[in-house]
Amino acid sequence: MGERKLRVAVLFGGRSGEHEVSLQSAASIISALDEGKYEVIPVGITKEGSWLAGVEPLQMAEQERQGVPVAGVPVAILADPARKGLARLDRGPAERFRDEIDVVFPVLHGTYGEDGTIQGLLELAGVPYVGAGVLASSLGMDKVLMKTVFARAGLPQAGFWACLRKDWERDPEAIIAAIEERFGYPCFVKPANLGSSVGISKAHDREELAAALAVAARYDRKMIIEEFIDAREVEVSVLGNDEPAASVPGEIIPLREFYDYEAKYVDGNSELVIPAELPPDVVSILQDYAVRAFRALDCAGMARVDFFLARSGGRVLVNEINTIPGFTRFSMYPKLWEVSGLSYPQLLDRLIELALERHREKTKTTYRR
Repeated sequence: MGERKLRVAVLFGGRSGEHEVSLQSAASIISALDEGKYEVIPVGITKEGSWLAGVEPLQMAEQERQGVPVAGVPVAILADPARKGLARLDRGPAERFRDEIDVVFPVLHGTYGEDGTIQGLLELAGVPYVGAGVLASSLGMDKVLMKTVFARAGLPQAGFWACLRKDWERDPEAIIAAIEERFGYPCFVKPANLGSSVGISKAHDREELAAALAVAARYDRKMIIEEFIDAREVEVSVLGNDEPAASVPGEIIPLREFYDYEAKYVDGNSELVIPAELPPDVVSILQDYAVRAFRALDCAGMARVDFFLARSGGRVLVNEINTIPGFTRFSMYPKLWEVSGLSYPQLLDRLIELALERHREKTKTTYRR
């Protein structure tokens, strides 16, 4: 008999504004996982938060478009290290548990997936999983705290300022005046805890700023306003645990005014230049900053670090980190590693190896006296 395949539960969908993006990423990952090595268990999480096993991402997307109930087996992962399988919620207690899961691959972008919540559940369950842990995930998701940690680590950034939704609703004129005094126009307004450019606006005047704040306030109780930098947009992929490595940089040349949701996931028309055309010393700085950003948050497995390269003066500025970067056919993260010498299937193999390696490392830690 051959060696047993690793059972990999791929989690996708979820309750965030990036639900559809997650379905695209998961479809790519599932199709690329080596069937000779892995038994893949797809687990879709609906927009309402129900977990359904056996549903394929594109099938889920189609059923949601049609407005029909998503077909799948209702399941849950219990916070019980003694039972590392999926609990079938449609069965009696005696036949509820299926075979143990070896590793979970969360492909959940945004809230309730990339923010440490799923990671906390998997930690309680004692199940190995791909990607950053609870702390790094939550810090990486909150742009305000992420940038605060980066500043403490000495990483250069554009100016930023945060405000709460309740303060905006209480006195919008005061918030607008404060932003105008700090940054002027144009400036960017973003929800503090969301990705994939959901809820992000570029404001050129007071009217657009008010509209931008109203949009961002729909997605989060905390908003971040950032200084506009006339810059090239460059990204670096990072892979590893305690000894992370950086890929070659890639440059995004958006055909829209900035690299928004449609440019990333709908039209796919933005130009990706990989590797970016940069002097060797700038490449070294980007790779160094990417690894430093990864370590500053204590990330694991994977992350994509985004940069601004100022057109005037050539300053390299860290923009943000993404702990579960996109894996769609348009996505930069796997493309950068492909050019760096690691194919898509090899990248997935390595991420699963890193998840198991990190889990083994945790078993060395004693939690009791």
